[in-house]
Amino acid sequence: MGKTEKWLAGLSFVFTLGALGYFLYKWLVLDTIDANLIFGFFLFLSFTLNLVNWGNHEGPTEKDELVEHVQTQSARIGYYVLMALSGLILFISEGSGNFSEISNIPLLIVVGLTFVTVPIVEFFYKRRYM
Repeated sequence: MGKTEKWLAGLSFVFTLGALGYFLYKWLVLDTIDANLIFGFFLFLSFTLNLVNWGNHEGPTEKDELVEHVQTQSARIGYYVLMALSGLILFISEGSGNFSEISNIPLLIVVGLTFVTVPIVEFFYKRRYM
């Protein structure tokens, strides 16, 4: 990682902590939740993690077998982690594990889509090569 990338990683880390701190201040002191801060926090965190992992905010610049293996396995594991977290957020936010008591239908649809996204993509990808 070059000097510029280290400087950018540090700056994006400061922005990440700033967004998190301001969100916590607004939530705990002012009793409001700001969606812009939540989105900004995750955007800055993504930028920081990409810089730390690959030395570039857009990901790896050079592709070799190890990078492709790491990306493939990370994508697969990340998909299942996101699936579990979306279900967990649904049940925690609704305060119930009973589907008949769930009122947040858009989030329920997102959780449902996590189950079918990979099979649908695999279907079209398989048709392309077979």
